[in-house]
Amino acid sequence: MMFDHFWRAVAIGIGATALMDLWAIFLNTVFAQPRPNWGLVGRWVWHLRDGKVFHDDIGEAAPYAHESALGWAFHYFVGIVYGIVLAVLAGAAWLAAPTFLPAFILGIVTVGAGWFLLAPGMGAGWAASKRPNPMQIRALNLVSHTVFALGLFGTALLIR
Repeated sequence: MMFDHFWRAVAIGIGATALMDLWAIFLNTVFAQPRPNWGLVGRWVWHLRDGKVFHDDIGEAAPYAHESALGWAFHYFVGIVYGIVLAVLAGAAWLAAPTFLPAFILGIVTVGAGWFLLAPGMGAGWAASKRPNPMQIRALNLVSHTVFALGLFGTALLIR
């Protein structure tokens, strides 16, 4: 039973992350919104091994040959972790009969990791405050994480 719940949680995280990626493709195709640069995220992850969490500008940090692959792997790893967190917090009853609210709450809470760790870590400031359009970025983050929540919920429904 526990093994089944674990693999379902992993699948939920992967499904939600994939939907978020499809959303980014949609925004890029329809609205010319730049797609996330997972290579720079990979560079940030690579520099964590040196104990460097916060950068003034991750673009100026020493590049890593496989930073794009590392960034994509990290992106899906985080999605899987969030899927596991949801399954653990919401429990077996939620896995059997998923509802949107727990997924939505987790989706919105996870925006905090981007705003208060990843953005300042890469040099964008708290909640993208150093970017020329921080409110737009914040709004897009909230919408993207709502899409992620829909992916958590939808995947859970599909595999129950």
